[in-house]
Amino acid sequence: MKLKDVKHVYFIGIGGIGMSAIARYFVAQGKKVSGYDKTQTVLTNQLTAEGMHIHYDDELSALPKDMDIIIYTPAIPKDHKGYNFLIQSGILMMKRSEALGLISNDMISIGVAGTHGKTTTSAMTTHVLKVGGIDVSAFLGGITADYKSNFLIGQSDVVVLEADEYDRSFLRLNPFIASISSMDPDHLDIYGDEKVMIEGFKAYAAKIRDNGYLIIKEGLLDHFTIKEIVKMTDRGIKVFEFGDGKDVQIRISSIRVENGKYVFDYYGMNHKLQDITMSMPGKHNIENACVAISVGLINGVTHDDIKKALVGFKGIQRRFERIIDREDLVFIDDYAHHPGELKVAIDAARTLYPDKKLTGIFQPHLFTRTRDFVDGFAEELDKLDEIILMDIYPARELPIEGITSERIFEIMKNQNKKLVTKDTLIEVLKEYKPEILMTLGAGDIDTFVPKIKEFFNN
Repeated sequence: MKLKDVKHVYFIGIGGIGMSAIARYFVAQGKKVSGYDKTQTVLTNQLTAEGMHIHYDDELSALPKDMDIIIYTPAIPKDHKGYNFLIQSGILMMKRSEALGLISNDMISIGVAGTHGKTTTSAMTTHVLKVGGIDVSAFLGGITADYKSNFLIGQSDVVVLEADEYDRSFLRLNPFIASISSMDPDHLDIYGDEKVMIEGFKAYAAKIRDNGYLIIKEGLLDHFTIKEIVKMTDRGIKVFEFGDGKDVQIRISSIRVENGKYVFDYYGMNHKLQDITMSMPGKHNIENACVAISVGLINGVTHDDIKKALVGFKGIQRRFERIIDREDLVFIDDYAHHPGELKVAIDAARTLYPDKKLTGIFQPHLFTRTRDFVDGFAEELDKLDEIILMDIYPARELPIEGITSERIFEIMKNQNKKLVTKDTLIEVLKEYKPEILMTLGAGDIDTFVPKIKEFFNN
């Protein structure tokens, strides 16, 4: 079946950030779109307002009758009634990643990969291209503050995609330009161990089209054999390492903070850009910008437009998002759910507010991730002055015996710590007078952000 012949697309898990972007694409193509999600949210309400029909009960009677294609999230529980019924229906079913590959593989695709930073990097890259006059499409893993959406439809044949390593989704893509910004161990419930996960990233790099580009963070190329690198270059793929080392092809230098903003110089792609000012804090965002600049230069964006885009980039919801920004209190909400992400978020707050007390509320995400990184979580949370630790958000997982937030709590050395539940969080906050407050996590901690904002604004 060709996409042009599709009339009705049904989504299982339509409220997911990646799924909803694809749903919006099909609506933009004039298709009928409906779907199921477990929970009604602000995003699902927006999708309904855009013309999609969404149901929240997993009953067969709620399924529509005229579906042409079913797109499902790999995170769907295996006991989901609708999913199991539709497997037997004979209707074409595909994972989110397959649908994204089908949509993008006839376009000039830019795949942004890495265990951290995908959403910010892909949104930043999209913004650089848009400001540079390229009417790009984009499928993003977060809501951009600049465009108020996780999906952009453009008239050019250029598309920016998050290349997600979860469930090996990125192996469905064939990017012309691919970036890899980190390969820290994650999703070990899928890969088993770090070595297998790294092999997944190498397989993604092997999917780059002939005469394309690989933009990879300094040091990560060490995981590739000489034979693997030669195989890419023999196909005309140009490989660029980026970082602050002397031997990289794309070099960041002169990083400094001026007037509360990060400023740096860029040397690469036979270009020199000096005094680039970033709107987003943290060295990790300079590395993200390095990818965006390089993609912009490959696509002919001017130096002035690149600088204009980066200083004006407003960021992503839940990526170091300032909810309250007062003299007496700064409240930052961040999606950080891996020790590496906690590190960069907390380090960025420390750099921007070196003399302020830092209070963090953290909700661990997934029992398997907590099990795999309990020591890393404890180490990074210890860098806060005060820690409020919530229960684990299970998402798709069943509990694992002995794996609770208490495991992290017991290992932490900082004694300014408190365990809370969802029911007690707001009440416990009355005991605190934070100067810099951070909510951290990828579960449903974001649903508490408006309540916390209201509490501290009253």
